[in-house]
Amino acid sequence: MRALGITLRVLPILVLGLLLHYVLPQHDVVKVTSTEVIRTDFSSFNRIFYAQADSGATELTTRDLRLINTEKKKTFLLGFVPRDATGVMVYRNEDTGWIWPPYFKFDSSDLQAEAASAARTDGWAVITHYGWRVRWASIYPNAIAVRPVDGPDVRVIPWFNIFFFGFLIVAIVMLRKMWFQFRERALDPALDTAGDRMDEVSAGVAEKRSGVRKWLNTWRKKENRK
Repeated sequence: MRALGITLRVLPILVLGLLLHYVLPQHDVVKVTSTEVIRTDFSSFNRIFYAQADSGATELTTRDLRLINTEKKKTFLLGFVPRDATGVMVYRNEDTGWIWPPYFKFDSSDLQAEAASAARTDGWAVITHYGWRVRWASIYPNAIAVRPVDGPDVRVIPWFNIFFFGFLIVAIVMLRKMWFQFRERALDPALDTAGDRMDEVSAGVAEKRSGVRKWLNTWRKKENRK
């Protein structure tokens, strides 16, 4: 039972952490090598990891998918500590539109042109994206923005994530205080009142049982006298 209780507490935190890691923006220092467009068939498994078709286009089970091929600067600790090694990384380039996650991206064509320009200059750039790269399921992170940088050693500070988690911590602390105040002012007095009423009812029932027993005892005494 204790293990089950720990699991029920940890599982929601784990699910929330994975969701935030997927939808929050991440920044990769890359060298764009090429861009391409491939024809993609979506399966029932990986369809949820893709955005909708471009704004104004018809949603189909198979469609063209823009890809941005790069050499990525490898990192430790979810991108906070850079490494000297590099590896390949492929990003998709899709409109998110008005759906989840709320990046409101409508300029995938322009972004593809920017990525192609970065590939011709052979310079380093920072790609802002969300999502995961899962090779065996053909899942790609979705690129949101591309901007050139001076070199591979540039340090990118995730300001949005810092402010988001700061706001989340403050909101959790405020909600916790509001809950304790609500419980102290409303729930605890109501529970105490309910407990007092239950005690009164129990005392009344016990008193009635005692009266019935006394009455039965008087009849037993009369029978014994006979």
